Amino acid sequence: MLYLAQVHKNEFLDQYQLRLLARQEADYLWTIIPEEAFILLGKGNTMSKNLLVLVELSSQGDIEKIEDASSWILNIIQTYLSTGMTPELLQQEVERAEEWRQTLTLQNQDLARRTLELEARREQIQALEESLKRDKNGCQKDKSDEV
Repeated sequence: MLYLAQVHKNEFLDQYQLRLLARQEADYLWTIIPEEAFILLGKGNTMSKNLLVLVELSSQGDIEKIEDASSWILNIIQTYLSTGMTPELLQQEVERAEEWRQTLTLQNQDLARRTLELEARREQIQALEESLKRDKNGCQKDKSDEV
């Protein structure tokens, strides 16, 4: 699993460690890690303090790959933030999409209700037509009986 982490020095152990900041849940979905979670890099591994890195962890929590996150962060800035896309704008778009979805749902429900009403009216008309045919046939039969 991919994580965004920051390099810290554990003074007590005299080793560098990674503080996990966020975890990738899907391609464009990350979750902030609220609690402090650290992974020791081991003796002999030195990195710049406070450096942001992307770290790939195995399912057992072992480090599989570490890379500087600078180019990844610059790509995010270039892709999203240079166009003026702000969290507020994204939230407004989410709200607008939700309102649109709700409107479509209501319209769909209204259309389904109207379809049911039309079907019921059609059945009533068919029943009336059948009733008229029976009445008409009954009247014609009565006239033929009179003759």
